[in-house]
Amino acid sequence: MSNAYYRDELTPSLDRAPACPFDPAPSLTALRAEQPIARLAAPEGAPCVWMITGYDLVRQILADPRFSSRYETHYHPLAGGHLPPAPVGDLTGMDAPRHTRFRKLLAGAFTVRRMNLLTERVTEITRERLDAMERQGPPADLVDVFTQPVPALMICELLGVPYEDRDRFQGSTRALPDAGTAEAQYAAFVELGTYLRELALAKRAKPTDDLLSDLATGGDLTDEEELLRYLSVAATGMRGVLEDVELGGRQLKAGDTVVIAINAADRDPARFAGPDVLDLRRSAAGHLAFGHGVHQCLGQQLARIEMRVAFPALLSRFPTLRLAVPAEELSLRTDPSQVYGVHSLPVTWDQG
Repeated sequence: MSNAYYRDELTPSLDRAPACPFDPAPSLTALRAEQPIARLAAPEGAPCVWMITGYDLVRQILADPRFSSRYETHYHPLAGGHLPPAPVGDLTGMDAPRHTRFRKLLAGAFTVRRMNLLTERVTEITRERLDAMERQGPPADLVDVFTQPVPALMICELLGVPYEDRDRFQGSTRALPDAGTAEAQYAAFVELGTYLRELALAKRAKPTDDLLSDLATGGDLTDEEELLRYLSVAATGMRGVLEDVELGGRQLKAGDTVVIAINAADRDPARFAGPDVLDLRRSAAGHLAFGHGVHQCLGQQLARIEMRVAFPALLSRFPTLRLAVPAEELSLRTDPSQVYGVHSLPVTWDQG
């Protein structure tokens, strides 16, 4: 293979700028302006891998069935090969018609109407966590006492996790994004999967009124907003190209892989005016923080409810809430493959 094949290939850094770690990597921002679809460097003989940073292109890929979500179609340059197939039950690694069948089983539990019915429970859990935070007094780690427990407890409500098991469940879900190594993350995933299989068997034997009981007894399964646009905490995704396709003026071949930079796409000035400004009055409709197309996040309505309830309640209860340490001392998750955020958020407030 001639060296000409490599001349326009790139190896962009995915490291975020220290000056503003909430922004996408500067190399992705530059790439979006110059080449919203660019070929990445790959070993000789490997499939082509394309980095997609433009909003319209990312949205097109997410809605096009010619781009596969199946992990085994994704060539990962850092891993030096194709990824293994998705574990049983992982909807993000499935294509239609298998994905369609499983998603239909879940869709009824995540309708806007059903999520709205959970608003009262979100309010109760939020109040309970704020009460505990007030009793403890300042300072406090907002991740430990509030932002992690609220969504975790709501998932417990949906799945029907028994009260006595909730510490175990929350421990596993907390370990997934915070694991320091791939091995530790995998161990947390295995632990969570083991527990859910045990719980599914219990629900099959004695169903209750919850999502896991519905699935376990359905006979179709085996045991095997603006702030969102600005942060787009899931930074990247991948798709495998199933057939030759033209995208953004480039010819992609069957067997190629595309890497979609969701955070860069959600800051595309061609879609959002002044995209690097956090404007809470902006209409950010169409953002990609929850994905797009058939794999759009099922839990997005619950996430929106949690944000609408929890954030105002937090600031209403503690109007003087502020950082307890200098901002530069915050421990940020910097691995671009993980959900972005902070490991801990020490805060304090004035006691009345």
